[in-house]
Amino acid sequence: MRYWGFDVSSTRKRWILSIGALAVIACLGAAIYVLMPRQRGPQAVAGTQTSSAQPTMTALQVGDRFLKSLAAQEMVTAASMTSDRDGASRVLTSVKTMLGASKVATAWTNQAAPAADATEVAQQFQISWTLGADQVWTYPSALTMERAAAGWRVRWDPTIVHPKLTPGHSLGVRQPAAASNAVLDRDGKPLDPTAAPLLASAIKNQVQPPGTPAAGRVVLLDKAGAEVENLFGVEAKPTPPVTATLSAATQKAAQAAVDSVPGAAIVVAIQPSTGGILAVAQNAAAGSSPKALNGLYPPGSTFKVVTAAALLDAGKAGIDTVVPCPGRQTIGTRSIKNADFELPDGPLRTAFAQSCNTTFAALAADLSSGSLPAAAAQFGFAADFEIPGISTQTGRVESARGIPEQVENSIGQGTVQASPFGLALMTATVAKGSAVTPRLFTGVDTVVKTGYQGPPAATVKSLRTMMREVVTVGRAKALSKYGAVAGKTGTAQFGDGTRSHGWFAGYRGDVAFAVLVEDAGSAAPAVAVAGTFLEGT
Repeated sequence: MRYWGFDVSSTRKRWILSIGALAVIACLGAAIYVLMPRQRGPQAVAGTQTSSAQPTMTALQVGDRFLKSLAAQEMVTAASMTSDRDGASRVLTSVKTMLGASKVATAWTNQAAPAADATEVAQQFQISWTLGADQVWTYPSALTMERAAAGWRVRWDPTIVHPKLTPGHSLGVRQPAAASNAVLDRDGKPLDPTAAPLLASAIKNQVQPPGTPAAGRVVLLDKAGAEVENLFGVEAKPTPPVTATLSAATQKAAQAAVDSVPGAAIVVAIQPSTGGILAVAQNAAAGSSPKALNGLYPPGSTFKVVTAAALLDAGKAGIDTVVPCPGRQTIGTRSIKNADFELPDGPLRTAFAQSCNTTFAALAADLSSGSLPAAAAQFGFAADFEIPGISTQTGRVESARGIPEQVENSIGQGTVQASPFGLALMTATVAKGSAVTPRLFTGVDTVVKTGYQGPPAATVKSLRTMMREVVTVGRAKALSKYGAVAGKTGTAQFGDGTRSHGWFAGYRGDVAFAVLVEDAGSAAPAVAVAGTFLEGT
């Protein structure tokens, strides 16, 4: 047979065919191998690339991460790096909740790297917990790093949290017990701050000054929950109650008095012998602004106490000096009139009791321009006090700029201004016979920025006589049934002069007080409120 141009024998032909068949088979095998996927290793996943192994953290790295998690208060994360994830998580989370720290700080004090063949290594650190009132609890602690099959970890032990947190012990927080009856009145009776709204803030601040929350203690407890040891904080001693100068009974009477009239009404009471503020009350119509303590008003004829003192001090008149009291009188360029009455010539004491404007205006016209401010200063109208918790102002009395202003000032009009607090201080000065330093708490001193000296004893004696006659035979005779009351009425014009406030300022025994009824039209409503107050005390 001829093959590709050659003669081939049968035997050779068989060999050629066999070799060709083997070559075809080899080619098919290669093709199959190329098309089939290669066998993967044990970590290979179909459709993914083989990744390199994650490097194992060193003991130092694990320790750093544990302390950083504690500082961040990520307690579950911190527990995951320990030998007892669940047990560590329970303890760490419980301590975090109990302490309620606003900040945690950690720092190594001795972090040793383990030897290459070591299976454990001890390390020391410091931990600080910032607790209430910016108190920082700092102490040393320690932990042990151990090598496990999966790498380094923290060997869990509750003593990591605190060295004394050994089996059978736990941590606890002891808060100071709330004080009962923290504020007492001057008679030792519990005082409800809401009973004196204008003083409530001052009272509360004395019990717990703002910005100083009560601090607790961290303690070690046994299995029964009994305290074993104080770990942090000082055990607070029972705080003695704060004693206010207020009298609950007097405050109640003052509030009832102002609530007895529909118009705006105010009562302030002071104890002359001690300066203790006994009551400060305003009704709803007077509003919530502390006008009782620092609101300034024309004092009207209550200021005749000061004018009388100036006349007595200057020797211009005595209480028995006979003086005229016409119904109207022109003094300089001012026409002064009384409240629709005139009196025959009589003693100064009678003119005072009946509140004769013309008498006092005429006499004051002969005084120097500085006489009234100097006399007013003897009753505290130029004084300046810092009474903890409240802001007060007694009044403003300046030298007159001429006779017309002097005349008006002498009867509590013109530029003269006074607060209910200031008039209560004025009558307290008369009652005591010397300067009075007002205060709101016993044991908490008032800062006297500008003090004053009371009037001469002879002047005080004369004033007491005249103020008593205001009640026995004068304009406040309605108060004669309430005991030995002394004082002075006042009708004070304001605005365009067609409207008037009503005043009564006086004292009985060791209680001096001032009453204001705004826009009352006359002093009569103030006298009525004073009667209600006196009846309740």
